Amino acid sequence: MTACTVIGLGEAGATYAAALVAAGHSVRGFDPVAPSTPAGVSRIATAAQACVGAEVVLVLTGAAAAPNVAQECLPVMPAGSCYADFTSSSPDVMRELGRRPSNAAFVDVAILGPVPTQGVRTPLMVSGPGSKAIADLLAPLGADVEIAAGEPGAAMAHKLLRSVLMKGLASVVVEAVTAGRAAGLEDWIRGQIARQLAGDGQAVIDRFLTGTAKHAVRRSKEMHDTATYLSSDLAVPAEMTTAAATALERIAAEAARTSPALR
Repeated sequence: MTACTVIGLGEAGATYAAALVAAGHSVRGFDPVAPSTPAGVSRIATAAQACVGAEVVLVLTGAAAAPNVAQECLPVMPAGSCYADFTSSSPDVMRELGRRPSNAAFVDVAILGPVPTQGVRTPLMVSGPGSKAIADLLAPLGADVEIAAGEPGAAMAHKLLRSVLMKGLASVVVEAVTAGRAAGLEDWIRGQIARQLAGDGQAVIDRFLTGTAKHAVRRSKEMHDTATYLSSDLAVPAEMTTAAATALERIAAEAARTSPALR
């Protein structure tokens, strides 16, 4: 049994706290605003008090709170303990927190999926000196934990690169379906999206990488026209479409400078 503390008992924090209790671990928690406490978790009055004597601390607060939580909790951590920051802080912040004096081994934990739908099975990437301890604690709960080479911040760097795709893709899908609904073609555009997301992913990536620069001039004009159609005819937002048109203009200019044949 491991003495665990969970800082932040919101949706994600409560999920991990409950799973740790179910696995037989001793769990304390702190959250100044969460309306409820998972069964089996001892809720403590302050973050620092919750961390005294803890073998492992999991921090699942908002990123803005991460430095203050670390400042309060790291000094009271016992020798040989592990402090795992699950917040979406930047790689620079994770590196800075990992260098603060402490008896605890710091771990940068990147959550690579939606905890509300995947629970403790949500894939994680960890980096920093306490990575193995976190993997050993959470893998038996069903988590897929990948250890990234490097200091704290390495895991979060991976997550932010992934966010370029996942958050951008989600925004594009929302914009496309919203426009499709306004045009009375929601089912059709959903089918188009589903077909693009299926099949050989590597082949699609290669096609995008080679075709985008080659056809950037034509596609930028098409996307400007698309943005006008969305905003003027359908009266729906076109931020992602407009951004794509701007990006294609830049790609076309870069291609013209480096490849005379594309001018």
